[in-house]
Amino acid sequence: MEQIILVDSEDNEIGYEEKGRCHHPKPVLHRALSVFIFNDENEMLITRRSSGKKTWPLYWSNACCSHPRKGEECGAAAKRRVKEELGIDCSPAFLFKFEYSAQYNDSWGEHELDWVFAGKHNGIIKPDKDEIKEWKFIGIEELKADVKKNPEKYTPWFRMSLERVLGHVKRNKF
Repeated sequence: MEQIILVDSEDNEIGYEEKGRCHHPKPVLHRALSVFIFNDENEMLITRRSSGKKTWPLYWSNACCSHPRKGEECGAAAKRRVKEELGIDCSPAFLFKFEYSAQYNDSWGEHELDWVFAGKHNGIIKPDKDEIKEWKFIGIEELKADVKKNPEKYTPWFRMSLERVLGHVKRNKF
């Protein structure tokens, strides 16, 4: 069983737990990561989660979402998961972290201290079908308009972090 990192609100490690138990039945605060990928056309890669996901199946989200394992640095985990989920070799840059909670249904939910990363990719994408149903690059203005019009199609952490990610990327000429 994969052990992930339990943390307090200050991101201090306080223990380890099996991934499923962190999300069910009562979500427990743990370290997570979200990776946003952009191309040279100023488009963002978004992915539609597979139907096998316990939380937010078939919702659109950022390129990759995961958890660092026990003893693994978040940057290394972000690089590993982008390769495993998308077949992309890149070293995403750390942007910020934030805490959130969201309940998917009566049994499953999230309570995460999410480390947010961004990277660039212009090549081939080879998604893992167990993680991703579909993917696309989308223009930023089109994406923002769709999230505003149809927020129910997108994961909560994606909606919560999108504007901050875009602001950071714009300020830093990513």
